[in-house]
Amino acid sequence: MNILVVRNDKVGDFITALPTLYVLKHHNPANRIIALVAPLNRTLAESCDFIDEVIVDSSEDILELAFKIKQARIDASITLFSNTRVAIAQFIARIPIRIAPATKIAQIFYNRRIIQRRSEVKMGEFEYNLELSKALFPDISLDFPKPLLHFDDTAYKAFCETYSVGKPVIAFHPGFGGSSDANWTLSEYIELVRIAEQNENIDVVMTFGPDEENLYNEAKALLDESRVILYPSQGSIALFAALLSRFGLFVSTSTGTYHLASAVGCETFTFFADTLFASAARWKSIGDESKQHPFMIPHDRAGRSQMFEQVKQELKNRLSKGL
Repeated sequence: MNILVVRNDKVGDFITALPTLYVLKHHNPANRIIALVAPLNRTLAESCDFIDEVIVDSSEDILELAFKIKQARIDASITLFSNTRVAIAQFIARIPIRIAPATKIAQIFYNRRIIQRRSEVKMGEFEYNLELSKALFPDISLDFPKPLLHFDDTAYKAFCETYSVGKPVIAFHPGFGGSSDANWTLSEYIELVRIAEQNENIDVVMTFGPDEENLYNEAKALLDESRVILYPSQGSIALFAALLSRFGLFVSTSTGTYHLASAVGCETFTFFADTLFASAARWKSIGDESKQHPFMIPHDRAGRSQMFEQVKQELKNRLSKGL
């Protein structure tokens, strides 16, 4: 069976789809699993051995998207997060079985609509995604390995040679690309970096996305004469994932890089907004939960200050144990 799985939005959202792609493939290895992804996630999707084909949604044109889907000869589709455009494209492509959550006007273009009240946050986003696979295979096992993604050390070796890294790495990622509802300021991140920098048994890295040049320059000015390594990521998502798989601890807000770090087995300190919609309960990652350390940032100034002091203490405690 040729099965299309649709999750064509941001990095973190796509990572919440990976367990679904995995269990569909392992339910029956003869299944051909096709992922419809955003251009940004192409290399990551292509690195997954449980994905057989990748369709990149790179155009706003519905007919062009429908043509790409039709060429793949899809028997069934599972749309983990839908909009009217992708719903119509699948309808035009005449996929026989079209599964999606029963939400929004887009549901009228699917013939198996599953009621999921995700706003109630009775489970994590990736778990809601997994539940949709039962609409196709009621007896499917939803178990998947942790970490789910694996990379060799080629990229990490090159990174170590370029930046003279020879110790376990703790990385801080202050940016968030607008995909997080709560975060610390750059100055507050620098405070956390200074704590880590005091430990001579680790190397400290700050990572920046390809669109965060201004943030990189601000951090560079604040960290003048520091031993902290500033790493502007310019390669693919898969390359960054390979680096994260060798880091000891990754500190960031709840954004795509956090999901990526957890998916490759890296321990995480992650900052969430103090709301149910943006909480760790909804956006826990697909990695080992014992390696995920969530912190909910209050909205009020006093609560925020108190939480930051807690984060600093937790970081000191964690680093005292080594990476």
